[in-house]
Amino acid sequence: MIKKDYVHSMSRLLAWFDWLPPALASTLLLVAAALIALLFSRLITEALPRLPGLKRIAFIHETIARLQNHIRVLLMIVAASAALPATTGFAPSTTQFLGHFFAFSFIITIGFGLIKAFRFGTDKYLDRIANREHVDDITVRSHQTQIRILRRLIEITFGVITVAAALMVFESVRQYGLSLFASAGAASLVVGLSARPALSNLIAGIQIAITQPIRMEDMLILNGDWAYVEEINATYVVLRTWDRRRYIVPIAYFLENPFQNWTHSSPSLIGSLFLWLDYQTPVETVRKFFLEELEKSTDWDHDMGSVGCQVVDSNATVISIRLIAGANDANCMWNLCCDLRERMLKRLREELPQSLPRDRTAIVPGTPDSPAWPDSLVSPPVNRPAPGSQYDGPDIRPRS
Repeated sequence: MIKKDYVHSMSRLLAWFDWLPPALASTLLLVAAALIALLFSRLITEALPRLPGLKRIAFIHETIARLQNHIRVLLMIVAASAALPATTGFAPSTTQFLGHFFAFSFIITIGFGLIKAFRFGTDKYLDRIANREHVDDITVRSHQTQIRILRRLIEITFGVITVAAALMVFESVRQYGLSLFASAGAASLVVGLSARPALSNLIAGIQIAITQPIRMEDMLILNGDWAYVEEINATYVVLRTWDRRRYIVPIAYFLENPFQNWTHSSPSLIGSLFLWLDYQTPVETVRKFFLEELEKSTDWDHDMGSVGCQVVDSNATVISIRLIAGANDANCMWNLCCDLRERMLKRLREELPQSLPRDRTAIVPGTPDSPAWPDSLVSPPVNRPAPGSQYDGPDIRPRS
């Protein structure tokens, strides 16, 4: 009944354009119907958030602001297509084409409007999780990873279905699709083989979202570089290095190759640094210095269970002392190690200079009855006193 009344109203409106050519009059009727729908939609989208019960609901305002263009276009398409039966100036083929075009536009607008609404809803959910109190960083990043990957897969799938459904409105495309499916023997095999890398990455993306070997803002080691997971797409991952370079890595790489994830279970890390010192170094004093300087560092997490100062190696000239301490994340760990190294070197240089490494040289004779330093190796020659003679001057012979 409503549709008949609407068509009747459009027919009366068409009578106003009787003085124009029939095709132009019918075109103006469709344009007028679309403009009236646009005006009506603007009134709805602007008046709805101002209703007394909806003024304070921010979600309603944000939803309408995000989808108002889709709502307006959708109402214009519906109004124009509903007015199409009232047009009398078009040829039957033109009327049929316009009907298919309006149906195509309607499906596209509905499909991509739902995709945009889905993206808006997931963004609000992620913001709500991130702003919730008593939620650790790993939980937030887990939700971000799952939702971002699955959202892209759903958007791609729904987008393909929407476009395919819209194209099937046209008879020529529908026949082409049917003939393509009917002859999909060897062609489907070739397409499947050529699309294998893309399909494997799509499947890997689903596995990444479920098992989560990597998450958003995880810190990884790739090719010796520190890199943060900046973006996880449906088929590839963007990694950001400390110097702002970007690695573009296929997502299947993280299921087929081993890699280091420094923030998988917890962002906290233990940093270590080594000091190579002389054998005369008092290790207890060095340990005391280390604990004193550690208390002054703002990057330390104050976990005494991860603190250590041990002699871990030695060779012919020096000993190796390893200092370890915990930090809240990778950046703090790096800064902690650099700060402690600088502080310890300063303390050793000022208070224990004898502990700094040095080279030792021992000269021994070739035979038991030969001198330790033969005269032939001394330049310039040294006048030594004869054996048994008295010499009151200083002994200028080189000493070992």
